[in-house]
Amino acid sequence: MNMQLKTATDSTAARPSVAKSWLKAIELTARIDTEPHRLLSDVVAERAQMTPDAAAVLSDHGTFSYRQFAERINRYAAWTLAQGIAPGDTVALLMPNQPDYLAAWLGITKVGCVAALINTNLVGAALAHCLDVAQPKHIIVSAELKPAFDGARPHLKSSPRLWLHGDSNDESSIEAALTSAPIAEHERKVSVDDLALLIYTSGTTGLPKAARVSHRRVMSWAGWFAGLTGATPDDRMYNCLPLYHSVGGVVATGSMLFAGGSVVIAEKFSARRFWDDIVRHDCTLFQYIGELCRYLLQAPTSALETQHRLRLACGNGLRGDVWEAFQQRFAIPRILEFYASTEGNFSLYNVEGEPGAIGRIPSFLAHRFPAAIVKFDQDSGLPLRGDDGLCIRCARGEAGEAIGRIGEAERGGGRFEGYTSDAESDKKVLRDVFAKGDAWFRTGDLMILDTKGFFRFVDRIGDTYRWKGENVAASEVTEVIGSAPGVIDASVYGVEVPHQDGRAGMAAIVVADDFDLDALYQHIAAALPAYARPLFIRIRVALDLTGTFKQAKQDLVREGFDPRRITEPLYVADAAVGRYAALDAELYDRIANAEVRV
Repeated sequence: MNMQLKTATDSTAARPSVAKSWLKAIELTARIDTEPHRLLSDVVAERAQMTPDAAAVLSDHGTFSYRQFAERINRYAAWTLAQGIAPGDTVALLMPNQPDYLAAWLGITKVGCVAALINTNLVGAALAHCLDVAQPKHIIVSAELKPAFDGARPHLKSSPRLWLHGDSNDESSIEAALTSAPIAEHERKVSVDDLALLIYTSGTTGLPKAARVSHRRVMSWAGWFAGLTGATPDDRMYNCLPLYHSVGGVVATGSMLFAGGSVVIAEKFSARRFWDDIVRHDCTLFQYIGELCRYLLQAPTSALETQHRLRLACGNGLRGDVWEAFQQRFAIPRILEFYASTEGNFSLYNVEGEPGAIGRIPSFLAHRFPAAIVKFDQDSGLPLRGDDGLCIRCARGEAGEAIGRIGEAERGGGRFEGYTSDAESDKKVLRDVFAKGDAWFRTGDLMILDTKGFFRFVDRIGDTYRWKGENVAASEVTEVIGSAPGVIDASVYGVEVPHQDGRAGMAAIVVADDFDLDALYQHIAAALPAYARPLFIRIRVALDLTGTFKQAKQDLVREGFDPRRITEPLYVADAAVGRYAALDAELYDRIANAEVRV
């Protein structure tokens, strides 16, 4: 293994030019239209013919060569056919990060069926909701997650057949069924425009929504990132992000499979093990979210943090105030920041490595990625319109909502595939924007366009906030808190925490005389994943309302969780003891100075 001490500038010669990166991405994605029946599973099969013994997917729980990976994909495809699952029918996956997760959805979708990728943090009614949205005929559940599935069953309206993964002694073992299913050539013709995946997103309101992801989008994501990262068969991508998300499950993995490289899958992120994994697996790239980078910066120095062969870190959400310190400390030659959403119809890529920018659109690709920033009215929650009834473009440096034009543009640009719910899909469409009859996708994100032509992220619009790398819908959390004993009313919002990415959840609540704070903590913990649980609680006599009887949150957000500004009782979650503890000025200062991790 070739290890050497590096600096952040000694690999400049090896860095591909910006123009070559774009051209390579265009070249790789051009085949999508010329070969409309070539899927990602076919890309794996091609690599299995070319380099059968090369490592495709590695983890501490097993490794697949390209030949073995292609064979495993075919096993899942054969199982899907043997169960009589029809084209367009859905199979849900509730499994932790592992190589077989990828084999499962690639095999299921290879024969025209749809895989619903379920968030493994969900419990109870929220988990049941996501399953009911997908209406799966079958569900594959890992043995360790069966208790979570059992807990959701009382809330389920659908009744998928259960298959257990990792428990060969159970009569519903998926392994036994995979082994017995005959592998044969199938006659199903699957197109890139057929639906492949359902990937869940919180959106801006309500429970998670299932975004529709076609094979075209899968191939496009994989091809663009393979090109822009300059991936080759010699590359190894470290991926500790959830496989049920589009970035961890499709972008990071698909780009490496496209290039014939290797994907190293960690079950979850660990700052303590991160650099050991990077060096042990000889990784050359890793996929990040901004929160991950901040955690690494706050972690104690590791002897291995510069003893690696990393040439690039790729991801989204790396803040400008963290960027340069992160790149310098860990000797990472190149950072590729991007902006995208699972359901969105355009992407931005910061190929140049401009600190703090989420990307830009080269002029020669403007027709492929039509995007704009329009003035936004905070009171109405809608873009502002001029006297002519049309939206108003923001000036350079002026914050507004980013939108992307919808259309069947060349090679899929501008496509909006929506959600399983047509009503939810329609909420994301803005009409009559710059001309009567046009339609644009609403990102729900405030951005600015700087003087260099780079887009920069400002904030989320509405009641969604991002914490621990996950979007949290305030309305979902409000519903859970409102159902707790002794809670009369609740308002949930995100507040900034010094030295933390995103916004932490905070709930202002009105309570009855018999309210029990410890019982509230247990109620929330039983109903919500850890990242969605409010970190702070504020008890009020009443909640303020706007003139249209909506909850007024701006003052609450502005006051944050500072006991010096708030005279009402304040509490902070103490996960170590499983309760909310009183938040005084001393504890606030320790949190604000990052002396206490939250």
